[in-house]
Amino acid sequence: MPAAPLRSTRLLPDGTPLRNRILAALPRVDYDRILPYVRMSTVTTGDTLQAHRVRIQDVYFPNGGVFSITNEMRNGGLVEVATVGREGMLGIGVFFGDRAGMGRTFQQVPNGKLPAMAAARFVKETASAGPFRDVVSVYAQANLLQIMQCTACNALHNVTQRCCRWLLQTHDRVDDDTFFLKQEFLAVMLGVHRPTVTVVLRALQRQGLIASRYGRIRILQRRRLEAASCECYGVIRDHFTRLRL
Repeated sequence: MPAAPLRSTRLLPDGTPLRNRILAALPRVDYDRILPYVRMSTVTTGDTLQAHRVRIQDVYFPNGGVFSITNEMRNGGLVEVATVGREGMLGIGVFFGDRAGMGRTFQQVPNGKLPAMAAARFVKETASAGPFRDVVSVYAQANLLQIMQCTACNALHNVTQRCCRWLLQTHDRVDDDTFFLKQEFLAVMLGVHRPTVTVVLRALQRQGLIASRYGRIRILQRRRLEAASCECYGVIRDHFTRLRL
């Protein structure tokens, strides 16, 4: 089952309820201290937020939607190496002292504005021991565990199982049975060609698990979709639950 929706009375600078789990985990005094350094940015689906080997100017704390970090091969091929939603942040390498972007980061499922913080301010705020540094450290561990599990998943599980896992993770992050998702993005996420994605989605639709039309996915049978997924969905979910993210 999906994680319970985050309940928070805290607000972001534009008055939007806070849902990002890193920021929500901070004690009130620490959240109030960093809030003036958070700004809300408008994001267009598919636009690059952080580029490969380009100095990172801002880190982001998704408050909804789904973002992909991809790696580009010499022939231009892209494959996803990490997926990030409201449980995490974009630009975790900055925390470890690396300001160069690794791969290409972009939004694939829209869901409102994106909270951002200047990378220089983020470095300053996490340089000293304290709650902000602690929760970012926990997320860095969870992110590593997710990447490890997804690497194994991509090597050992078939495309239908991996597609179901990805749809379930997206469902958890958007708190809605329906979300926008372009097939070309999903192909990048799964490391396959777009026609393969079309075949898989049509099969899931024939089985009554989802409805897919005009770039919109609707989850119809959540439990059956979990049964059709591989073990990796539950493993990754449990990692984040154990670490309270």
